[in-house]
Amino acid sequence: MSWLTAEEALRALKTKPQTLYANVSRGRIRAKADPADPRRSLYQATDVQRLAERHAGRRKTETVAAEAIKWGDPVLSSAISTIINGRLFYRGRDATDFAEAATLEQAAALLWNGAAAVFSAAGTGYAAPSLQAAFLALAGRVTSDLPSLGRSPTALRREAQGVLSTVADALAPGPSDRPLHLRLAESWQRPDAADCLRRALVLLADHELNASTFAARVTASAGAALSAAVLSGLATLTGPLHGAAWQGVGTLIETALALGAEQAVRRTLAQGHRLSAFGHPLYPDGDIRAIALLSHFPLPLEFAGLRDAGEAMVGEKVNLDFALAAMAAAFDLPKEAPIIMFSLARSAGWLAHAMEQIDSGELIRPRARYAGPAPETDTSR
Repeated sequence: MSWLTAEEALRALKTKPQTLYANVSRGRIRAKADPADPRRSLYQATDVQRLAERHAGRRKTETVAAEAIKWGDPVLSSAISTIINGRLFYRGRDATDFAEAATLEQAAALLWNGAAAVFSAAGTGYAAPSLQAAFLALAGRVTSDLPSLGRSPTALRREAQGVLSTVADALAPGPSDRPLHLRLAESWQRPDAADCLRRALVLLADHELNASTFAARVTASAGAALSAAVLSGLATLTGPLHGAAWQGVGTLIETALALGAEQAVRRTLAQGHRLSAFGHPLYPDGDIRAIALLSHFPLPLEFAGLRDAGEAMVGEKVNLDFALAAMAAAFDLPKEAPIIMFSLARSAGWLAHAMEQIDSGELIRPRARYAGPAPETDTSR
């Protein structure tokens, strides 16, 4: 991610400083403090370029649409969550404040606009949290659940409870009357991790229109069952650029243990690889979710060393992927704990977005801008 000084941004925009600051305050241009001089600010280059092109009148409709899918303007409206000035909000409530005492069940009720998440006793008997079990259980539901079209919001909310119960039975097996964070802590035999698990689940529940949420909404927009929408989200989440980014953090930690933190960062950058532990496009001053989590458990020494070296060399603060990997190490959780937590929590968000998309009655169907060989023409006519 590249950043511009105020002078560079003003030259690109051909505007006054007041207009630049107004665009920052309205969230159109991301800004952060200059590491070399905290009194100055730096401005996100792609945001500046996008506004400069808009002001110059060079953007055609198809260009706007294409850029909207690549970290551009919102591609659809949602009342569920948003990120404004480095803060995450669930239906207008500050998510980090909400996570101080809330459970995932309460987060689901908030995201579902008041529909409580009540779990049934499925009696699956899973011995331990299993992502594979979640995939199999959801796939089994997809073949028997009703399509979402033509069904009332009440019926869909009731089904959403059942789908989330299905996911919870696979990812946090335990008695249905126990909060999910306690079920997860007991499954991993780590009772001391329970409160941090609770916070993490709440903070992971939703994050605006990310890749997996968009996938879930596309599926729901076609009228598929809610279980199909969650299955789509879960499949997308496993990508290394999304929910599986914590694996890159683990690899970086292993290199740091062998070579030292600074050398690990230097080698990764020299090889042209991205550092999944640092930075987030929506949080130029630091991932607020990571900040909220990292303040509630002692950071292992190897993670502290990597954080200090990486932040100094990259100029970006550690993100949620780093925090989840550090939390797993601090409490000696299973290796796959970050993706288990992510999948369980985000299922609540996927269901909220699926129900909102169904309520809109709109099919998500963008057009492709063809860039292949020229179509054949019949010259005999």
